[in-house]
Amino acid sequence: MTLKVGDTLPAANLIAGTAEGPKPTTVDEIFKGRKVAFFAVPGAFTPTCSARHLPGYKDLAADLKAKGVDAIVCLSVNDAFVMKAWGENQGVLGEIEMIADPAGDFTKAVDLIMDGSKFGLGLRSQRYSMYVVDGVVKQLNIEAAGEFKVSAADYLLAQL
Repeated sequence: MTLKVGDTLPAANLIAGTAEGPKPTTVDEIFKGRKVAFFAVPGAFTPTCSARHLPGYKDLAADLKAKGVDAIVCLSVNDAFVMKAWGENQGVLGEIEMIADPAGDFTKAVDLIMDGSKFGLGLRSQRYSMYVVDGVVKQLNIEAAGEFKVSAADYLLAQL
């Protein structure tokens, strides 16, 4: 069943792409006891993700934190090396947590997987954003296929 507001996030192992290299983590470690602005993208270095999605969260990071957000987290079905490189390329390491879901385990568990095979991507995450407090989804914004509106940083910020 697709994730919805009020749900507790399922357990999953993930990997952070950090300046020090890959760091294994879990959903619990990312969300427990924190207010998190979270967004997922179909792929690091892809056009909309690099030109608009991630930069929007970078530009509004201070505004999100002023609204009580403890962390901003970006997830993609990529590996941690790619997420680290993308974070470095976008100048967000240390400001936005770059999380890899390499086998799509979390993405499958929340039923937000998409098949990007016709674009050469394979199975990836749908584009979405959510506001999560202590592991519970408070806001959830899932994009329609090919859209970039409701998962944008300014849209999530307006919901806080």
